[in-house]
Amino acid sequence: MANLKELRSRITSVSSTMQITSAMKMVSAAKLSKAQDAITAMRPYAEKLSELLQSLSATLDSDKTSKYSEQREVNNVLFVSISSNRGLAGAFNSNIVKASKYIAQRDYADKNVEFLTIGKKANDILKKTHKIFRNETGIYDDLSFDNAAAIAEELMQLFVEGKYDKIVIVYNQFKNAATQEVKTEQFLPIVPVEKDDNVVLDYIFEPSKEEIVLNLIPKSLKMQVYKALRDSFASEHGARMTAMHKATDNATELRDSLKLSYNKARQASITNEILEIVGGAEALNN
Repeated sequence: MANLKELRSRITSVSSTMQITSAMKMVSAAKLSKAQDAITAMRPYAEKLSELLQSLSATLDSDKTSKYSEQREVNNVLFVSISSNRGLAGAFNSNIVKASKYIAQRDYADKNVEFLTIGKKANDILKKTHKIFRNETGIYDDLSFDNAAAIAEELMQLFVEGKYDKIVIVYNQFKNAATQEVKTEQFLPIVPVEKDDNVVLDYIFEPSKEEIVLNLIPKSLKMQVYKALRDSFASEHGARMTAMHKATDNATELRDSLKLSYNKARQASITNEILEIVGGAEALNN
């Protein structure tokens, strides 16, 4: 009977776990729907803004560059590693940490590398082996363009002041609920676009092309950070929904297996009791 009691306890425990993972899956699915709508709605704008900026930049003289395009010797590098504040999302956070460490070691082993971590999980791991410039965890409480722009402005100011010679963003790009791809993008300095004399823009510019480009660059950089955060936010809920779906399926299989074992053990116990009763009756008759 002790064995039956242990199996009943395990069945109850697994059933409780299954209810929790199923509830977390539904919560993530609801949040994913909103996050997915947000990122798919803003992508065309972000891509068109980047395309327009590159097209205009390709027609300008090389000496008419922005302060954010300054190419200098790389000694100090800042990685912006975007993770989440919570776990239970499969390999979502560990992929960001692995990619950040790998690229830092591969490309900047002899440089001064620091990390600005967005999300608690990346900070908890990276702070053990690397220098953390700052950790930002409150952005997900109100993920808006204004809050993302504030982070972008801080990064832009750090670059202009010369504290960092290169800034790199590492984040999960949302593909679908089951697929997230780790992306690494150079944030600053802006990747130079070669001047193309064959590019013809049939537009009337007011003010001049140069002024438009200089005004578009800060806006484009802010949009780049906001897009990375939105991608990561949607990827997090997609990864968590998938992880909780698998966990629920595994819990269901384990519960069914335990129930089968319990039924077999219970049947064996009943059979033994019947045999004991029959054996006792036979002994009395003899």
